[in-house]
Amino acid sequence: MMLHDDGRPRAAAALDGRSPCIAEARRLAAGFLSRMRTEYRTPVSQRAVELTQLVVSELVTNARKYASGPILLDLRIADDLVEVQVWDSDPVLPVVRATDASRVGQHGLEIVRAVCQSVEAVRESVGKRMTARLALTDPTGDHAACLP
Repeated sequence: MMLHDDGRPRAAAALDGRSPCIAEARRLAAGFLSRMRTEYRTPVSQRAVELTQLVVSELVTNARKYASGPILLDLRIADDLVEVQVWDSDPVLPVVRATDASRVGQHGLEIVRAVCQSVEAVRESVGKRMTARLALTDPTGDHAACLP
């Protein structure tokens, strides 16, 4: 774990885009949120950990599927949200498809949008960056499971 320029904790990794990178990204996300709970006493629900792993998995899977080369993963805390950023070398921004329960596959971005407070895609000088923000605690206000 390191500190961002603004002093907020963050975790980052450069992934090679090969098969174990998705599991590696999920472990990094779970470990980061666990450290936020224990070292920084940040309220983080189990639901937030699981949804963050899901979002990381979907975004890294898409980067691996549609872009060649490395993938950069960056996780940070912003107020009461966890911010997940995934960069890849493909400059093409994803297209949000209409919900279609009969479609097989290609539901990743739908899932990410459904569980996040916000999702954005930005083209950069090289490639693109996807940013998703999720609540650290449950919307019901049940924080009982937030701290170890």
